[in-house]
Amino acid sequence: MLPLSSSVEFSLGAELAIALVLGLGFGFALERAGFGSARKLTAVFYLYDMAVVKVMFSAVVTALVGLAVLSGAGVLDVSALYFEPTNWMAQIGGGLLFGAGFVVGGYCPGTSMAAMATGRKDGMVFVLGMLAGVWAYAEFTPGLDEWYKATSAGELTLPALTGIGMGWWAAGFVAFLAFGAWGMARLERRFAHLRPRG
Repeated sequence: MLPLSSSVEFSLGAELAIALVLGLGFGFALERAGFGSARKLTAVFYLYDMAVVKVMFSAVVTALVGLAVLSGAGVLDVSALYFEPTNWMAQIGGGLLFGAGFVVGGYCPGTSMAAMATGRKDGMVFVLGMLAGVWAYAEFTPGLDEWYKATSAGELTLPALTGIGMGWWAAGFVAFLAFGAWGMARLERRFAHLRPRG
């Protein structure tokens, strides 16, 4: 039964090896898709290349469908999965901060590592800035963790909040993805004139 961690006990070395292989594979895929380039990533904000949104949204919906199918077939115990506790203010604030960093720097944490690995100087600077931000958070915001834990709403899921089963949510997101792909294709055609030449 899945997840494997509920029935198989991995050693620390095995866990680190799995993480390394998955990380290298993810980084390789990001670079091959062109997501190691800040120009490719920021193109989404000019609406002429929506590849980043298409890939990420497709990945989320694929994972959701996979979870729904495996759970419905009795192969996956969803209750054994970890869900990040919901904290509306912290997550909205973090999302806005993350988005601002993406717009200004042209990278997210994963893509900046892929860029750095291929020798891009802007990727290296972004990674240094990210590490400086992590250090500053740890050093200068000691009370933030306590606030975050105290204001947490616990583990919230759409099925639990609405009473609508995971399968229906998965079907709804598949339909929304299809509509979104159509809409993004229209946007790309509409703003194609903004694409840099050469």
